[in-house]
Amino acid sequence: MSLSFEPVWFDSLGAKSSCVLVKTPDISILIDPGIAIMQPSFPATEEEKIKWLIEGEKAIKKACEKADVIIISHYHYDHYFSNDFGIYKGKTLLVKSPNEYINDSQRKRAEYFYSGLCRYFGNITLQSILKKAEIREYPDPLKELPIASTRDFGEYNKRREQLFKKGLKWFKNRVNNWNKNPKIPEIEFGDIHVIFADGRQFQFGDTRIRFTKPLFHGIEFSRVGWVISIVIEHGGKKFIHSSDLNGPIIEDYAEWIVRENPDMLILDGPMTYMLGYLLNKINLKRAIRNAVKIVRETDAEVIIYDHHLPRERHFKKHTEKVWEVAEKLDKNVLTAAEFLGKEPKVLEAGR
Repeated sequence: MSLSFEPVWFDSLGAKSSCVLVKTPDISILIDPGIAIMQPSFPATEEEKIKWLIEGEKAIKKACEKADVIIISHYHYDHYFSNDFGIYKGKTLLVKSPNEYINDSQRKRAEYFYSGLCRYFGNITLQSILKKAEIREYPDPLKELPIASTRDFGEYNKRREQLFKKGLKWFKNRVNNWNKNPKIPEIEFGDIHVIFADGRQFQFGDTRIRFTKPLFHGIEFSRVGWVISIVIEHGGKKFIHSSDLNGPIIEDYAEWIVRENPDMLILDGPMTYMLGYLLNKINLKRAIRNAVKIVRETDAEVIIYDHHLPRERHFKKHTEKVWEVAEKLDKNVLTAAEFLGKEPKVLEAGR
């Protein structure tokens, strides 16, 4: 095959991650080399969680050795390593910009990350290469979401309007921060090259890598921040790693995936383990409806439906419609563990 992928570590294997190795005849690309231990509510012992975390770290670091390019879709610890900088040696890093469309906590993590890269590879401080802040205007993000922003949710419409108003205020405060913060530059030392990838595309031989503009990590104005999704193409085949769209919850993102019509898709699920807390039933229904649309309307040979989702034992019940439609249409939708011929750890540990 001209383009193939290998799940390196995902939530269904027992630790939080969405790491995948993509190979073409031109290049090997590792996406989101990070991992985190499962939450306290995960039905396994602490010893088991630590064991899977260590196994996942080893698998991801081994995959780093095989990669020419490393992609970081956003600055959550289950998507990149923030301390072991040696894994990035000799690599080109295509990463989410740390300067805009980023929440405050991820900006702080990014500053720590780039400070570490500067010390490790350049023996300099990040402070010494920061650039002056730049003032720019940012449009209302809802204008780029015509489907989601105009959808009729009946009695929930009034509440959505309130949330949008609060969200826009939060967004404008983030814009003020982006315009005040000094700019972290792209960096290049002898052993590493870091390039901000938002909305850009890159060519490696006959392999093309495309990145979306920043997308919400979940619902509109998600306080969790933004991510960039990845499209890799070679030889008439197309692979998408959608990163953390949480379902996707937003209808416009589902429509984008349908338009792209990938052959291989990595799709994270809604945070069903947070149902009633960070996820309400309205947005769960949106995520299910959007996932069903993707299953029905794309020709994907395989959809890995994992990350966030298999963190509680009833995840298939909560997203039952997605699995039912996939089975009815004979579509290959499965967790990363199942793709590898294994049982999801949350089901194994739940017995």
